[in-house]
Amino acid sequence: MANPGYGKRSAPDQRPRTSADFTHLVPRDAAIASYIDSLRDGADISVKTLAKALPYGQCAIRTTLNRLQEEGHLRRGSECVASGENLIWVTRTFFSRTARDDTWWAAFSRGDVPTETQRTTRSRAFILLAALGRTAPALTLSHRDCVTLEPQMTEWLTRGATEAEITHALTAGLPDRIHHPAALIATRLQTKLPPAREPHTVLRSLECSECRAPGTLEALPGGKCRTCRGTPTHQEPTLPAQKVRAHAQAVRSGLHPKP
Repeated sequence: MANPGYGKRSAPDQRPRTSADFTHLVPRDAAIASYIDSLRDGADISVKTLAKALPYGQCAIRTTLNRLQEEGHLRRGSECVASGENLIWVTRTFFSRTARDDTWWAAFSRGDVPTETQRTTRSRAFILLAALGRTAPALTLSHRDCVTLEPQMTEWLTRGATEAEITHALTAGLPDRIHHPAALIATRLQTKLPPAREPHTVLRSLECSECRAPGTLEALPGGKCRTCRGTPTHQEPTLPAQKVRAHAQAVRSGLHPKP
């Protein structure tokens, strides 16, 4: 821990932790960010202290902290705090698991933290998790559990699993006693995850709505081919053939052979 008043300070109004919090970062930055996120407020997160706790050198950690700042997870600054009857300025590092833009951090520095608009509707994955208790009362989940497991359930839906298949996979063959429903569901969502489906190849062709001649979309504007639209297939040349030959003869006669 840092000296009183110093060290890490968590930014307010962060989203719940998920397994995809720092997946947009390179592995080293993600590992260091996850470690800092796990520390409680007031922890010493100076470069030297982090280098002692993590398998990275001071230069690497300093580079990562700078990149976390660029990504909106971290801001360094000072804050005026009261110490008895005195006001002192302390150096603090503010950390946000949820990436913030410059506008948010500017408002935070003014003490005017913008509140995020709450979702009025829940995702299909969240609703499925919340409804598990109706099928199996022993698997009743809390709101926090549903939010935590939502990304895993979303992956099932992305891979094409139906609601009936998901419910059967999570509720079939339950043990007699379930002490931690969320842990059991998390395990089943991971171990029973169906394989990703191969992309479906679409075999489809377009045809003229009148003569049924096949063709591409460009060749069938309005759904009709050139013939059925009355458009001639071959455009007539701008000049008659005789004039074209006459122009060509004039060009040839004007050319002088090299000596």
